[in-house]
Amino acid sequence: MLGLQSCLSTLTLRKRPISSFFSKIMACTLTLDVSPPVHRWMNTTLQRDVFKRTIPVLAARVPASKTGFMLKSGVMKKSLMDLPKVRSVLRDPHDDLERLVLLNVSEHAALSQEVLDFLQEQSGTLVVHNLELTYDYWTADEILHSILPEELCQGSPSGFAVTGHIAHMNLNKEYLPYKHIIGQIILDKNPMIKTVVNKLDSIDTKYRFFKMELLAGEPNYVVEHHESNCRFTFDFTHVYWNSRLHTEHDRLVQLFQPTDVIADVFAGVGPFAIPAAKKGCAVFANDLNPESARYLSQNIVDNKVASLVRASCEDGRDFIKKVIGRARDHPFPAYTGPKLSKMQEKEKRRLQLGKSSPTALVDQSTVENHSPRQTVSHFVMNLPDSAIDFLDAFRGVLLESASERDLSGNYANMPMVHCHCFTRELQLDRAEADIIQRVESKLGHKLDTDSEVALHMVRSVAPNKDMYCISFRLPRDVAFAR
Repeated sequence: MLGLQSCLSTLTLRKRPISSFFSKIMACTLTLDVSPPVHRWMNTTLQRDVFKRTIPVLAARVPASKTGFMLKSGVMKKSLMDLPKVRSVLRDPHDDLERLVLLNVSEHAALSQEVLDFLQEQSGTLVVHNLELTYDYWTADEILHSILPEELCQGSPSGFAVTGHIAHMNLNKEYLPYKHIIGQIILDKNPMIKTVVNKLDSIDTKYRFFKMELLAGEPNYVVEHHESNCRFTFDFTHVYWNSRLHTEHDRLVQLFQPTDVIADVFAGVGPFAIPAAKKGCAVFANDLNPESARYLSQNIVDNKVASLVRASCEDGRDFIKKVIGRARDHPFPAYTGPKLSKMQEKEKRRLQLGKSSPTALVDQSTVENHSPRQTVSHFVMNLPDSAIDFLDAFRGVLLESASERDLSGNYANMPMVHCHCFTRELQLDRAEADIIQRVESKLGHKLDTDSEVALHMVRSVAPNKDMYCISFRLPRDVAFAR
């Protein structure tokens, strides 16, 4: 909360020499200091009531009819109050016909002679106002700077990732003594946040989700997160999710055609699979983590793509070897065009019912001779810590699946593989050489780097660690290797 209290004292507008050296210096240096009071003794419990500050400011008392003219005046522009969350015009508590126009100075000497003359012309008088600032006025970063030791202020941890109603922080060890105060400040200053957690160093070795501790707020970790016009529900403590990858999710999905079949090897709760299905793609989505697979299945239903996404819970290597056969034996229906809106569906039914032919209920314009979708177009492998290690599963993948049928004709164009990975090589050419060498080693085959091999830098995850996605056409010799 902040309040403004008017003092009764009125300052007389007096002319002074414009050329006065003192006046020029004061006009340049007298500015409002609205920083919060410093309380560096605070380290375990946040005490909001000690954050109070009273700042006297000048206000011009003018007739209400002249307020708009004053606010638009070029003369007054640089002298008007422009603090966030502070109204620049208030009612005069002593006269309903008068208004107080707040100025951004607290001393008469800080106003130029031009401003003083203008106020006198507009029948304005200067009064002193008390600006009352409290904890609610200042930002999280400003409060943190007033609490943390000076040596920790430069990198104060006011940033965080948002997943649903959870703010997810990654505090360095020097900030851990202040972690609960930091968490409470983040909670206070972000109304949409209900829970603040800090990532711990330990990672689940099998399912790769982060362990975390509660810093502030509700111990509720089941979130509803919205991304790419999709709704995802999951327990943040039992599945992997990284909100900073939303750009990468969108980038890959944009590469897919609506007619494509996608095999998502490490699908998680569906950040690639479900947006792809919304686009029209058919998707085989897999994850080893039973909790991820459970929420993936729920998200498929919630986003109304159950006819286009088939979920599984198995080892990624087994999934790669089996998914070609699944697409062949149980193909997805052909793509018939974008899904109609409710209004379009209603209009379509109206037109169909208006026809006399008994076949009118069939929209012949959308009936085309498409074959079922039974070939995988893209493999997505978003497990950067170890996805490259699974690439050997592609050796002979079409030969094994072709035990009952020759698939060489079905795969005139081999699938694209999009494999995420980490590298500690920070220069692009060295990172590219490192990643390609590791990929070729696992495939047991050289990549044709002159065509259809692309390297995309996703993000920097640490000072000496970057995340990339390498996309390449699966070599035919690898897919049919014996």
